[in-house]
Amino acid sequence: MNVLVIGSDNRANARDAAAHTAATGEAMDHRSDTLMVVHVPADRHAVYIVSINRDLWVDIPGFGGGKINAGLEYGGIDMTTATVQQLLGITIDHTLMLDFGGYKALIDGLGGIDVNVTLPFQSTHDTGHYFGPGINHLDGQAAMEFVRERYAFADGDFQRVRNQQTMLRAILARLTGGGYLNDVNAVRGLVDFASCCLTVDKGFDPVQAAILAYSLRNLDPNAIGTMTLPTAGSGFVAGQSVLFPDYGGISAVGAALREGRIAEFAVP
Repeated sequence: MNVLVIGSDNRANARDAAAHTAATGEAMDHRSDTLMVVHVPADRHAVYIVSINRDLWVDIPGFGGGKINAGLEYGGIDMTTATVQQLLGITIDHTLMLDFGGYKALIDGLGGIDVNVTLPFQSTHDTGHYFGPGINHLDGQAAMEFVRERYAFADGDFQRVRNQQTMLRAILARLTGGGYLNDVNAVRGLVDFASCCLTVDKGFDPVQAAILAYSLRNLDPNAIGTMTLPTAGSGFVAGQSVLFPDYGGISAVGAALREGRIAEFAVP
């Protein structure tokens, strides 16, 4: 199963905005801040996360070239899903999107989250939170600043992507290690808690999201692999700073996802 996870950069209710776009075809006023394909093998014993840099220059169906994060603005989660499917040559089974409010609610609903900070930094967002070396216990606001930051790093979005992967690993470890996934009703409660700001595709309602999460209850936190979709350098297109896709590398990753070999690319 391939699940596309989108983090919206909107502070307003992204679910309402997505519904408006779906109903009217009008553009959304925000873009994807986080974009990941989460591959879950049939045995549910591992999870593989393929991150996609937001500045990757791709073909957006019906619109032509653009940064991949613009797909959300042009056509909501459906357009973003179609863009990722076309890029990788895979089927996305389900798509879910959280805005800032939903993300903070999820972390706070878990009682905070522990992340291992390998590159200390001070956030340039909101509270200016300082993330020291080692284990940091973060509430929802701090967790949001952790995954959004890029200006504090020499390699910008690449470190932000690594931090986003670190956060998703930590969330999965918290869910499995804390016993949250052992009770499907408890999982449903957590999904409901964040559902005010959660947008899903038409075939993936909160009940199904809870069932999928429950199926991961025996996941080993050490069996979570991550990787970032390969790029081929940076440059400028129409005045925009962009990353160019490594089409050969991307094709290989897509084939690995289709054939169940993504573990060959992912880093434990």
